[in-house]
Amino acid sequence: MEAIILAGGKAERLGDAARGGPKALVEVAGKPLVAYQVEQLAAAGVDRVLISCAQGQEDAFHEALGEIGPKIVPVGEPEPLGRGGGIRFAAEQRREEGNVYALNGDELVDVDLLRLLEQHAKGEALATITVVPLRSPFGVVELEEDTVSGFREAPQLDHWVSCGIYVLGDEALSRFPERGDHETSTFPELAGERRLGAYRHEGIWLTVNTPKDLRLAEEHLAANPDWPNA
Repeated sequence: MEAIILAGGKAERLGDAARGGPKALVEVAGKPLVAYQVEQLAAAGVDRVLISCAQGQEDAFHEALGEIGPKIVPVGEPEPLGRGGGIRFAAEQRREEGNVYALNGDELVDVDLLRLLEQHAKGEALATITVVPLRSPFGVVELEEDTVSGFREAPQLDHWVSCGIYVLGDEALSRFPERGDHETSTFPELAGERRLGAYRHEGIWLTVNTPKDLRLAEEHLAANPDWPNA
């Protein structure tokens, strides 16, 4: 099986940690962010990983990932195509038809990729997205009419959000935009047709966008040196 990793994002808010490179190559606990994802994909049986990146960054990804295991194929975009366009452009380099994993290259998620694929294969969805529960960034005040009855610190809300890990079938890929974001075009269309599946994940989901996010990711990996395969 093949996979596509979106790795064209800039690390504008990470400052010196990025060293001018793409966010997916920012080091966390001694390894590039994207290396953790490639290792997860390898454990799930993926043997070829297409890296959607900016043109001119191909060598950097080869150097960072070439020794991990799966065949690494950087696909440089000649111009910014957006997330959906980047996935579609990289998918043109696939060698096989059928389902493909697609992931954002700047997150740490301990999702069970094999179970995600199994759920997708059992259903009739053209694509299946991984969703995680939304947690409030604030403490919540509980009320009974005009009286405060209690407080809850950063509770889990009754909503789910996409964490950017998908299984995509051939028809779903063919409907991705050549430019733009699939989550505002293709996915709403599939949802309207009831052809978009959801895989619920309630484990770790760490985005790395800011120095604070980077520190939290470092702390998590320091406390879990064998993550995500512990």
